Amino acid sequence: MTLAWTDSPEHVDWQELAELYRVAPLARKAPDDLRRAFANSMFKRFVFDGGKLVAAGRVLADGVDVAYLCDVALLPHYQGRGLGRALVADLLALAQGHKKIFLYAVPGKEGFYAHLGFRRMTTAMAIFEDPAAAHARGYLQDA
Repeated sequence: MTLAWTDSPEHVDWQELAELYRVAPLARKAPDDLRRAFANSMFKRFVFDGGKLVAAGRVLADGVDVAYLCDVALLPHYQGRGLGRALVADLLALAQGHKKIFLYAVPGKEGFYAHLGFRRMTTAMAIFEDPAAAHARGYLQDA
């Protein structure tokens, strides 16, 4: 396994990235939406193995106060091998200096992030485009 890490989207096949998110499983995301989201993110990482995209993640940030770690995904075959931990650590190092770094995890993955220093918030709230689907997937609780 020879991994190549980059922050450049130059060689990213956005359809391949959309498929990575689908099988991770993270969510169904349109390739053009991913291109725009990564372009608007202060920090990003793509990991390739022999030219194949195997992991990606990004951080939305304002450069001072708040950073939001999001869209961290790995192909299932690469999960459980330390690559996810390394990817998150790399993104956190890039976001270092922000007063707070947020994320919301896929339900059931909270323990992974707790081992990396994240703590559960008591006041986090969200508005989702499809609240019923977010509730069904375990992201929202009844008010």
